[in-house]
Amino acid sequence: MSGPGPFDPGLQVERTELAWRRTALAIAIGSLLSLRVLPLALPEAALGWGFAPGLAGLLAACALWFAARRRQLRLSAVLAGDGAASRPGGRLLFALTAFGTGFGVLALLFATMSAL
Repeated sequence: MSGPGPFDPGLQVERTELAWRRTALAIAIGSLLSLRVLPLALPEAALGWGFAPGLAGLLAACALWFAARRRQLRLSAVLAGDGAASRPGGRLLFALTAFGTGFGVLALLFATMSAL
């Protein structure tokens, strides 16, 4: 049974927010693993660069965590009929795609350099 209006608060929007938070958690775990592995795998001269991908990943995970909440609040306001709220666009998905691509390129470069 649906609520009094055309919008049932919390169901679809909340599940979407939880999915974004799981994605942020996965990025954070991968970043923590890279903080543990990369400094040990890189040569001594490049030791400082081993921390860069992990720190960037942790920052991206934090930003994604808070952006997911902000997106959920905005979308709930739009669906509830708040005329002042605007519908969120695809910037969050684009940012996640760009981050994943950049991290993948870094991993490919790392694998290529360590194979040589």
